[in-house]
Amino acid sequence: KKKKKKKKNSLITNSLINNRKISIKLIENKKNLGFAKANNQGIKAAQGEYILLLNSDTIVLPGSLEKLVEFAQSRPDAGVIAPKLLNSDKTIQPSCYHFPSIWGAVKEFWLGQQGAFSKYAPSSNRPVVVDAVVGAAFLIPRKVIEKVGLLDERYFMYFEDLDYCRRVWRSGYKVYYLPEAKIIHLHGASGKKMGNQPNRWLIKSSKIYYGAWRYWLITAIIRLSQIWKKLQSR
Repeated sequence: KKKKKKKKNSLITNSLINNRKISIKLIENKKNLGFAKANNQGIKAAQGEYILLLNSDTIVLPGSLEKLVEFAQSRPDAGVIAPKLLNSDKTIQPSCYHFPSIWGAVKEFWLGQQGAFSKYAPSSNRPVVVDAVVGAAFLIPRKVIEKVGLLDERYFMYFEDLDYCRRVWRSGYKVYYLPEAKIIHLHGASGKKMGNQPNRWLIKSSKIYYGAWRYWLITAIIRLSQIWKKLQSR
């Protein structure tokens, strides 16, 4: 009997984009490996000078990728460059973070300082240096990956972007928000059919990022604030 050839898990094909011939390598996984591990597969297979992490629930607006690359080329200190994310109706979607902390949770949920803990959108129309950006779309120069490393695969989903931005800063690079580059992000579309599973991944990743006791303290700060506000509104 002839042995059946095993199907390869990748496919290389040539396509035309903007009249430019490019090679596309498709990697097919038989199961969901999670955001970090799957993106690391792509990073390892890629050969370009810049790596773009792009969610499946995004729509790239014309010229945005070129602007990200041009900015990266002009700023040798750029470790991660992220575009302005938009909702489906083109309104601005908060996509930047101050590194979350216990004090940040107190400032936002008890002292009313919006964006101290949760995502926020910078008001400037010029490039802004920020602590961290949402991983739905960000560009990383190859030299940065060689120094910082790959995404941390302990995170199945969520917090891997915050973790990576933190490591970028520790390696001497900066994180930039580039508002002139725009990408529509259909937030949550990828996990709509997964029920409560994304929330379980969120909790697990939170505990990895903060550590168990910080996670529970931050959770208590947020929940007690919510209870207090409900009591006040009665």
